[in-house]
Amino acid sequence: MTPPRQDTGAPLPPVAPAVSAAAVESLTTRLRGRLDQAVASLATTPVDLAEDGTYGIRCGADAWVTLAPGPSGTITSADQARCTCLLSPRCLHRAAALAASPVADTIPSREPGPSPDSDPPADPDASPEGSQPAGPVPSAKPIPPAGHAPSAEGAAFAEGAASAGPALPTEAAPSAAAAPSAGPALPTGLAARAVRTVSTAGPVPPAVPGRPSAAQVRAAGGLWTAASAVLAAGAVAAGAVPQAELLRAAHTARLAGLHRAEGAALAVVRHLRATRDPQGAHRAHRADELVAALRELLLVTHRLKAADPDPELIGGVPHNHRPDGALRFYGVCREPVVGPGGAGGVVTHLVDDTGRWYTLRDVGPGGPARARRAGTAHVAVRSFLSDHERLSRGGLVVTGAVVAPDGRLLAERGVRATFAAGRPWADAVAATAAPDRPGSGHAPPLTGCDVRIVAAEGEEVLVRVLTGDAPGPTVRLAPAHRHPALAHTANLRRLGACPGLEVRVLGRVDPGRVTTLRPLAVGPVPGAATTLRLPQEWRDRADLGYDLLADAHFPAVAHCPPPPRPRTAAADARPVDSPLRRIRDLVELAVTGGRRAAAEPARDGDRAGHVAALRRGGFATGADLFAALGAVAARRPRDALGRPARDDQDQYAAQWLATAVYLTGTEAALARGLWHP
Repeated sequence: MTPPRQDTGAPLPPVAPAVSAAAVESLTTRLRGRLDQAVASLATTPVDLAEDGTYGIRCGADAWVTLAPGPSGTITSADQARCTCLLSPRCLHRAAALAASPVADTIPSREPGPSPDSDPPADPDASPEGSQPAGPVPSAKPIPPAGHAPSAEGAAFAEGAASAGPALPTEAAPSAAAAPSAGPALPTGLAARAVRTVSTAGPVPPAVPGRPSAAQVRAAGGLWTAASAVLAAGAVAAGAVPQAELLRAAHTARLAGLHRAEGAALAVVRHLRATRDPQGAHRAHRADELVAALRELLLVTHRLKAADPDPELIGGVPHNHRPDGALRFYGVCREPVVGPGGAGGVVTHLVDDTGRWYTLRDVGPGGPARARRAGTAHVAVRSFLSDHERLSRGGLVVTGAVVAPDGRLLAERGVRATFAAGRPWADAVAATAAPDRPGSGHAPPLTGCDVRIVAAEGEEVLVRVLTGDAPGPTVRLAPAHRHPALAHTANLRRLGACPGLEVRVLGRVDPGRVTTLRPLAVGPVPGAATTLRLPQEWRDRADLGYDLLADAHFPAVAHCPPPPRPRTAAADARPVDSPLRRIRDLVELAVTGGRRAAAEPARDGDRAGHVAALRRGGFATGADLFAALGAVAARRPRDALGRPARDDQDQYAAQWLATAVYLTGTEAALARGLWHP
């Protein structure tokens, strides 16, 4: 054997879900109880990477685990993971090493082409800031990330809850089979239908054309059960064993052809591991990403359990797409990436002639320092000699392009790129205001609008959206990243010192506060008298993470800010966060802390106050869902042996799902009303 060379920074190879699940399943009950501690200890254990591509981990005096991935770099069979201890292969060391490794997600090419071994390594931060841009329409419907267009159920909720009129009427209670035995009655409509579909599902109907088969319905039921157990435990308690059960159910779903459900399950496992990272990477991981992944998994599986004939629920195997002919892209902006596990880099956003969004990524270990340097680094596309700064303000013509399902441009063999002229930045911002036009694909990942600076409030800036003659809503601009190595905070502080300045902003709506935008780039408002004066080489845009705004970039009247406004005026201009924040806090608390944490508002008497605030804000359905979720979480019926009733776990998962679907649709409608009035 080739002697290994120690490389403590070498990441473990990805492991197929079935291999990891089988290793955990083979453990005894006693060893399963010690698995989480063993996985946590591997986070600080050096990994030896040998010249022949094998990974070695010292797990004790007599235990040496060897991982030998195949040509694709992935552990795909059980014999590729070995341990020298006497209990191998049913040992704790081997199972811990496989459970600590990333979950493999191989995406085959749509057509014969280069070997997948030549693909660049997967990005450590596959979803910067909680969302993915939409690329060309792939063969599988991608999992909608937080902030994207809601499902049909969420959209229907949003139509009524986002209105500014009187509160929504409370509907009659559902049937006894769906209503809890204690607490307020659940609302009817789509929310109650989601609950009843799970709790009253009868025998599996015979297979008919256009409907899921019996095997697919059973596989969906297994995924629902595993996901419900994860939700009840919460991220803090969903360790390696619940994750392995979810991976096993995901593999069964893959064999049954449920590709969308399998992808959602793998996303849940990845977010759980990022949240539980013992090295502190969970501090950079937002709970809304785990909420979105778990909501998608539960929503798809409960509809499949009811034999819903919608073909989009089945999905397809995701493929990298290789469009015919050359593609023309236009640069929009650069976004620094600071991800979990010390990842850092840059993402350059581009659009094509049809309005679809793409990304070029350069993400690797290095944290904020690497994110800062990557802004001017060379673009990793073969035969293309340019950098991200030039590309973000220019254009790109690509032949033989290979596009991932999430819109990433991949640097595979046969890809040729040449630099081209860009187009006015106003066109890119205007594209975000028309996400539903034909040919635009999914909703744009970024939101753009024109605003007028009102006042600074700490590191945030109060602005008023420009809507023409009528005064627009008052909202906030907050730094996308607060690390001093990046320029977001300094630039927003400079903008906040110039009340009355009109700017065009492009960024992401904060998933937790629909009244807050985290801008990535700003530019002048065409025709405005008091607006930015940017250099010609910047092409009417300033990337807030990289370009530093100076006095020369502001009009002369902005060099001397006017006297500060009275405190009463500043207070009147502050945006009022939506009462939906109370629902989001409960939904996220249920996912991170588990069912016991979700029941706390019901025990300490705060539930009545939250419900009343929601009703005063016009969210009557949201108030009913909030109250019902707390009541179901606090109610713990048991069977004759004192065990929690299984149907009650299903009821709790269904109630959480109904609340999460309502929240997503209503927040999306509110965001459209605020940022695109």
